[in-house]
Amino acid sequence: MKQKKMMVRRTLRDRSQQIRLVVQFGFLALNVWIGAQFILWVNFYESQGRSSYFERPSGVDGWLPIAGLMSLRYSLGTGIISRIHPSAMVLFCVFLLSSLLIKKSFCSWLCPVGTVSEYLWKIGQKLIGSSLMLPRWLDWGLRSLKYLLLAFFVFIVLTMSTEELGGFLESPFGIVADVKMLNFFRHIGGVGLAVIAVLVVLSFFVQNAWCRYLCPYGALMGLVSTVSPVKIRRDEQSCIDCGKCNKACPSHLPVDLLVQVRSVECTGCMECVAVCPAEHALQMALPPWPQNVVDRSLPHAVHFRWQRRALQPQVVALVLAVLFFGLVGAARVTGHWRTDISREIYMELVPNADRFDH
Repeated sequence: MKQKKMMVRRTLRDRSQQIRLVVQFGFLALNVWIGAQFILWVNFYESQGRSSYFERPSGVDGWLPIAGLMSLRYSLGTGIISRIHPSAMVLFCVFLLSSLLIKKSFCSWLCPVGTVSEYLWKIGQKLIGSSLMLPRWLDWGLRSLKYLLLAFFVFIVLTMSTEELGGFLESPFGIVADVKMLNFFRHIGGVGLAVIAVLVVLSFFVQNAWCRYLCPYGALMGLVSTVSPVKIRRDEQSCIDCGKCNKACPSHLPVDLLVQVRSVECTGCMECVAVCPAEHALQMALPPWPQNVVDRSLPHAVHFRWQRRALQPQVVALVLAVLFFGLVGAARVTGHWRTDISREIYMELVPNADRFDH
């Protein structure tokens, strides 16, 4: 029979979820503002200049991850940053770096789709009171779909030459890819609307349905996060085996059985850390490092003790802010943020965006 452990209760209240909520909805509000400004910008050209002019918000390129991947591949191959949607590459690098430094934090802290998906499920929990739990074999099988989608997009980009990439980015289709994305939702057909409706309804019953099964962007962030030095780490001595962390994990990972969570599905949301009742039992932390400890019972005796460097949620939020504003600011200063296209060209291309085929 397993001996019950004595718990040292946490002295400080965990505020990770309150801080994460502020970051999530702050970034969601930023995206709503960018979207509204972009619609007004498109309307100016579609009305042939009869409506008020608004500056094109370059942040809208964050919704073009494939363009970001193509631009990064083009830049690595030529040493030149494309003048078309350069901010797509900048934001792509920001989100990659965030996953490299602090797990898959883009998905759980910044992604507006992830935020909406998360809170649709939470609303569903309050209204319905239960979740749909798929069999483990089916759940893991469906999770592979996002990696197949990622492999498809990466294969296409990697098999294109730099000349082909440059030509695509400079083509009318590449220039107005953002407008075509907007038009997809503005003029969505019955099939597209049905797919979105199914995903929304499914999100009420299945936790993070889109993120868990279909998002190729999240799949990429997960793969990058495997080399992140930051992990959810469990101290076996402090852990009381209550299993609360396991139940709280939105990715359904067996946190209570692991010393450190290495899974590509871990988003660094810290929900498991938030519910842990024991002091130092579960932390988002850097790898442990040796610390000198003096043994007072023996003169001049020193030994090493491994100590973890825990990351507080404030630090996670700060790192994300520094990455985002730092790289965006650098891109602005160096002239690699805005698309360099004249109004005359936009006046011709934007109203005819749907006529251009790749």
